[in-house]
Amino acid sequence: MNPVDKKIEEIGIVPVIKLNHPERDAAPLARALCAGDVPVAEVTFRAEGAERAIRLMKEACPEMLVGAGTVLTEAQVDAALSAGAEFIVTPGFDGDLVAYCQNRGVPVYPGCTTPTDYHAALKYGLVVLKFFPAEQSGGLSKIKAMSAPFSMFRIMPTGGISLQNLKEYLSCPVIVACGGSYMVTESLLEAQNWEEITRLCRESRRLVQEARG
Repeated sequence: MNPVDKKIEEIGIVPVIKLNHPERDAAPLARALCAGDVPVAEVTFRAEGAERAIRLMKEACPEMLVGAGTVLTEAQVDAALSAGAEFIVTPGFDGDLVAYCQNRGVPVYPGCTTPTDYHAALKYGLVVLKFFPAEQSGGLSKIKAMSAPFSMFRIMPTGGISLQNLKEYLSCPVIVACGGSYMVTESLLEAQNWEEITRLCRESRRLVQEARG
């Protein structure tokens, strides 16, 4: 695994963030995540201004690992990297987009949920795959089944992850980390409830440590 993979594995949980008000929320959110010992964020391009949010989070907390999610085009890759993104996450598997990220020298985690996806990813030398949407696609039982013929991959499930199932997922050796939005919900962001976000991050990290002994 590359250094970004290893840092994500060390933290164990990747907050998936949709910021509707980056100028207002990006910096205090970054500080809240770091205070909760979760210095990583996947900022999704589902909201306008995602690249601005990435830049502001990096400026507020340079030690954070900040990436871009829901990336669908090469133009979004370019915008994310210009803003300081350190990894790219795509919802599905697009070979051309994976190759573009690799040519740009940035780690990419494409969404893969079928044997066909995994087989395609193998040709690109990928090590860590996003499994999205995790719960809706069969959850941990499917991830375990898929790891039998594709034991070379580590998996980052996202979609339906919560405090209730985080430990179960992370107890599986094939899981490198889990992506989740439960600690950065729209309601928490709108309320600017940074203390609760920090608390949820700390609770998540406790579960990560318990799962990994």
